[in-house]
Parts: sequence; C-alpha cells; structure tokens
Amino acid sequence: MFELDPRLQQDTYVLGDFPLSRLLLSKDANYPWFILVPRRAGISELFQLDDSEQQQLWKETTALAETLKDCFAADKMNVATLGNVVSQLHMHVIVRRRNDPAWPAPVWGSKPATAYTAEQVAGIRQRLATVLDDNFTFAEA
Repeated sequence: MFELDPRLQQDTYVLGDFPLSRLLLSKDANYPWFILVPRRAGISELFQLDDSEQQQLWKETTALAETLKDCFAADKMNVATLGNVVSQLHMHVIVRRRNDPAWPAPVWGSKPATAYTAEQVAGIRQRLATVLDDNFTFAEA
C-alpha cells in the first residue's frame, strides 16, 4: 500500500494526483517547487518501476514541467530525482527564475525556506486548475 514518506508529508502540501503520481508543493515560497511521487509502495529508484510506469512518470514530469514553465514564467526548469535524504522515489520539478534567491546555484540548502500563506497556496491551486487537464484530480484543500 502506498504511503507518503513522513518527511514529504511534513515539508509539502498535497495538491492532487496524476494517473501515476501524487503532486506536492514544497513548503518553500522562495521557488515554485513541485514534487511528483509515484503512488507505488516500496519504490526508491526509477528502475524499480516497470517500463510502462517509467514512461508514465516521464510523461507526467514532462507535461508538468512544460505547464509550469509557461504558468510561472520560468527562465529554467530544474528536474531531478535524488533521494539522498528521502529514499521514496520522487521527482523534483522546480521553476527557476534569474531573480530567485538562489540563482544560479541549486535550491537545496541555499536559503532558509519561506512559508507560504494560505492565500498563496490557494492561488497556486487556482492557477494550476486553469492549466491542468482531466488527467489530474485535485485533493481537497
């Protein structure tokens, strides 16, 4: 049974689900920082997904990155799966702008996290609702 890693639960807002992955928003308002987590139990590496799931994860990641680039006027999209701290397989999809607090360095550990307000999170959900298609189901706010 799929369960979200406790660290991801603590550090993110759950936005909803794609066919394979849960979409999370990092609780760091310095960057529009999203995380996709395949809803598969016990998976820590990409190669542990079967071929069709690997393709689906890449499809969801690519579509999300393209949507976010346009929606948040990104200068660059950072897409990565590391898992050194949280071993559960997850894909970071981060909007980068030349004027963000860490540019051009990586976001990890660069600056202290800035909390979102409830209004900011609602605004991101609303913005995504206008661009995500029927393959996405929003979680209750």
